[in-house]
Amino acid sequence: MTLVQLAGKNIRKNFTNYFLYFASMIFSIVIYFTFVSLKYDSTILATSDASTKISSVFNGASAVLMIFVAIFIWYSNAFFTRKRKKEVGLYSLLGVRKKQIGRMLFYENLMMGLLALLIGILLGSLLSQGFVTLLMKIMGYDAMANFHISPQAVIHTIVVFTVITVITSLHGYRLIYRFKLIELFQADKEGEQEPKASLVMALLAVLCIGIGYWLALQNLLESAVWRTIGFMVTPLVIIITVIIGTYLLYSTFIVYLLKMARNNKKRFWNGIHLISTSQLLYRMKGNARTLTIIAVLSATTLTAVGTAYSFYYNNRSSVVLANPNSMMFIANDQRTTNEVQDRVSRDRKHEVVYHERIPALQMKVDITSLNSKISSDIVSYTVITNTAFNKLAEVQQRKDSLALHGQEAAVLDAGYYEGLSPEYVSSTVSLKAKELAENVTFTSLKRYNVLNLRTASTTVVVSDEVFARLQQEAPIVNLEAYKITHEDDAKLLTSEIQSMLPREARFSSFYTDYAAGMESTGLIIFMGGFLGLVFLAATGSIIYFKQLTEANADKDRYVILHKIGLNKKEIRKSIAKQILFVFALPLIAGIAHCAVALTALSRLIHTNLAIPVLICIGTYACMYIVYYFLTVNTYYKIVTKSNA
Repeated sequence: MTLVQLAGKNIRKNFTNYFLYFASMIFSIVIYFTFVSLKYDSTILATSDASTKISSVFNGASAVLMIFVAIFIWYSNAFFTRKRKKEVGLYSLLGVRKKQIGRMLFYENLMMGLLALLIGILLGSLLSQGFVTLLMKIMGYDAMANFHISPQAVIHTIVVFTVITVITSLHGYRLIYRFKLIELFQADKEGEQEPKASLVMALLAVLCIGIGYWLALQNLLESAVWRTIGFMVTPLVIIITVIIGTYLLYSTFIVYLLKMARNNKKRFWNGIHLISTSQLLYRMKGNARTLTIIAVLSATTLTAVGTAYSFYYNNRSSVVLANPNSMMFIANDQRTTNEVQDRVSRDRKHEVVYHERIPALQMKVDITSLNSKISSDIVSYTVITNTAFNKLAEVQQRKDSLALHGQEAAVLDAGYYEGLSPEYVSSTVSLKAKELAENVTFTSLKRYNVLNLRTASTTVVVSDEVFARLQQEAPIVNLEAYKITHEDDAKLLTSEIQSMLPREARFSSFYTDYAAGMESTGLIIFMGGFLGLVFLAATGSIIYFKQLTEANADKDRYVILHKIGLNKKEIRKSIAKQILFVFALPLIAGIAHCAVALTALSRLIHTNLAIPVLICIGTYACMYIVYYFLTVNTYYKIVTKSNA
C-alpha cells in the first residue's frame, strides 16, 4: 500500500476525527468564493451605476478576508494536528520512518484541502445567487440574480486556497520532526502551572482600560489632552492602552478574582464550585491571549458593523434633512417651468402634495463677524422672506413659525455642527446688494431647512420689509419646490424632469440623494455584515476548538470525578459554568469597547446610533449563544463518552 493510499484510507476510516477541520476548510472556502463571486457578478455590474466603486471595495475587503481565512485555517490545522500527536507517535513507535510519516500527513492534508475546495466552490456557487439578490435589495435595486459560476472567481479561489493548503500541509509534514516520541504521547497530558496573581497588575489592567475609555470619550474639538498628544497619535494611544488593558484583564485581574473566590472557603468547598473555579484558574493563563484577540476582534466587528448599519438605518432621515422637498430647482425660464409642472401633474404614480414658488435672493456674504472656523470668510446665502418661510413650514407640517421685525433674521442650517459652524445667534452680518447694505442680526437658529440643501445651501430668513428693499438692488430668483407621494421610488420622474432642465437650474431631489445613499450605505452594511459574520464564525470556532482541546485533555479527570460520585447532571453543570465564563469574558469586553467607541463616534457625527447598534449587539450575542450551547454539548459528550 502506497503512502497516498494509506492517507486516503486514514481519512475514510477516521472521518469523524477529521470532520471539524474539514468543515472549517469548507466554510472558509464557501465564504471566500461567495465573496469573490460578487465582485465579478454580471447582475451587479449591469444594474449598479457605481460598479467601479463596488469592484474596488470588494478588492480591499477580499484581501482582508483572505488574510483572516488563512489565519483561521492555520488555527484549525493546529487544533487538528494536536489531536493527532499520539497517532503520529504510534506510527513512529512501530518503526515507520519520520520522512514517511511526514509525507503521509502532507498527503492527507492535501487531499482534504482539494476535496474541501471542490465542495466549497460548489456550495459557494449555489449561495452566491442568494447573496447577489440580497445585495441588490439592500442597495435599493429591484433585480434578480441569474445562476452563473464566475470562472474568474473559481480561478481566484483555487489559487488562494491551494497556496494555503500547501503551506498547512508542509506545517503538518514538519510535525514529526519538531517533537520527541515521549512528547507526542504526552501531548494531551501536559500540565499547566497555577498563574500568579498580582494586585498591582490587576489595578494596572483597570487603569489602562480606564485611560483608553477616558481619552475616547473626550470632546474632540475642546479636549486639551487631544491637542497635547496630537489628533493623529491619540487614537493610537487609545487602541494600545485598551488592548494592553484587555490582556492584563484576563491574565491578571480575572486570575486575582478567581483566587479571591477560592479563598472564600464556604463557597469554594460547596458543591462543584471547587471543580469549576480550579479549572478556570489553571486554564486562564493559557487562554488570556486567545480571549484578548477575540475581545478586540469582537469590538472591532461590532463597531464596524454597528456604524455601517447606523448609516444605512439613518439614510432616510439624513436625506429628509437635506431635501425637505421632493424636488427643487431654480426657475429661469417660464416655458420650461410650465413643462415641468405639466409633467409632474400628469404622472399617475405620484400625486402632488404641494407645489410652491418661492422668491429668493442668492447673495455672497462676509461672515467674519460670526467667528467661523470654516476655511472661507465669504459664503453663499439664499435669502427668503418671513412669509415664505412660514408658508413652507406649514405645508411641510413643521409646527414652527417665525415673526421677524426690522433687522431681525433667522438662519436655517441643516448641516450645523457645534464647535465648527459659525456662531450665529446674536451676531450681525451685512447683506450687500449693489449700493444697498442691510445689517441684520440673527435672533434664531433652526437646525433644519425648508429648502433643499444642494439648491439653496444655508438659508437666511429676513423680515418682509428688509427683503423688499434688497430685491430692488439684487436680482430675484424663483425656487420651484414640489412635494410628491412615493418620493423614494421616483427614478423615472426625476430623470425626466432633470433632462428637461438646463444645467444652471441647480436641480436637487429627494430620490437622487436617497438612491445614492441606499447604494453606498447598502454596500457598506452588506460588506460589514458579511465580514462580521465571518469574524463571528471564526472567533466562535476558535473558542470551540480551544474548549474541545481542553475536553480531550480533561477526559481522565472527569472519569475519576464520576467514579467518586459526581453524577452526569453535576458534570454538565460544571462544564456549562466553565464554558459560560470563557464565552462571556470576550463578549462582555467586546461590547464594552464597542459601546465606548460608538458613543465617541455618535458625539463626533451628532447622530444617535443607539437603536441600530443595539440590534447589531443583540444579533451578535444570539449567535454567540448558539456557539455556547454547541460547545457545551460537544464538551459533555467528549468527557462522558467513557463514563457511559
